[in-house]
Amino acid sequence: MTPELKARIDDLVNQHKILVFMKGSKLMPQCGFSNNAVQILNSLGVPFETVDVLADYEIRQGIKEYSNWPTIPQVYINGEFIGGSDVLIELYQQGDLQLLVETALAS
Repeated sequence: MTPELKARIDDLVNQHKILVFMKGSKLMPQCGFSNNAVQILNSLGVPFETVDVLADYEIRQGIKEYSNWPTIPQVYINGEFIGGSDVLIELYQQGDLQLLVETALAS
């Protein structure tokens, strides 16, 4: 990964309390896993931003190396990588995602 790409991803991750790197946008998810992530965050009623990896090949490849996670979507809360769709579902069902989000938005 180039230093420029790492800086670009760092900036995106640090600019937003809740950020999802996904296929498509929150209004038009382009895969079921990305849609799951959007629906879970929407159900919590919290503001979040998305980055469409389909629109930017560098980001699409770079984010996998950045997080050391091979799949999309990737969710970041307060600058910390949380996981993908399955992890988000699990955290949501356990009630832990709500706590993470509330803490992030309060800071």
